[in-house]
Amino acid sequence: MIESSHSSLADKVVLVTGAGGGIGSAIARRFSTVGSTVVVNDVDAATASAVAAQITDDGGSAIAIAADVADSEAVASMVDQAMEAHGRIDVLVNNAGLVSPMLHFFEADEAWWRRIIDVNLTGHFLVSHPIARIMAQQGGGSIINMSSGGATRAHRAFTAYDATKGGIEALTRAMALDLGPYNIRVNALMPGSIDTSGLDLEARKLRGENVPLGRIGEPIDMTGAALFLASDDAAYVTGDIIKVDGGMLAQQRSATVDIMPPADFPKIQDL
Repeated sequence: MIESSHSSLADKVVLVTGAGGGIGSAIARRFSTVGSTVVVNDVDAATASAVAAQITDDGGSAIAIAADVADSEAVASMVDQAMEAHGRIDVLVNNAGLVSPMLHFFEADEAWWRRIIDVNLTGHFLVSHPIARIMAQQGGGSIINMSSGGATRAHRAFTAYDATKGGIEALTRAMALDLGPYNIRVNALMPGSIDTSGLDLEARKLRGENVPLGRIGEPIDMTGAALFLASDDAAYVTGDIIKVDGGMLAQQRSATVDIMPPADFPKIQDL
């Protein structure tokens, strides 16, 4: 008997935050194709509903729940709704995060810093905390966080974003240690340069020319690694960061990923 490598995910309940578009949407839709029931979360109710409707139209099972992951009360309500609907949560994909607004360090202010930290880093904690308790009572589960090359390298004008991604990798390791005895595995994905907004051909060529695999990534490229980390094939994998970047960080030369060149930095006379 030939067994599908993802058969262990059939009938699992998977909650994906920030799944209204881009990587989150692709991951949610891919889980549905292997028989998982998907809870589609996004801060925008309309986009969450659209992704859930697409999944059900394609024969899958999904519900949409709108919530801001930086709001603890909204998160509690989301988890309650998911449990009321399905009675369990087996996999959590902490995908929700902010990239913009992009600001140089001199242009930044406290409100900008706090909002990105609250969504990207605190959001991972707020969602993971109640769901890990549920998983422990169920006998185990898998939590997948979302890192970035900015966790170990840096982007210009992305101070807060890169700080959150470094924090997410540290959080992943710490959670893995605390939750391992409860059979909860915690890992992270590190996307490379992924086209989540439909770049034009010239921009895609520019962003992809220095990537070893010769192209920019697509949201679908993230989904195989997500399925692996959630599946029984990864039963002895925890506290790890899996790069899905086309070899971008393996090289000495830099990929074309910085959007703000030094020519656009604030002038000293304007500080």
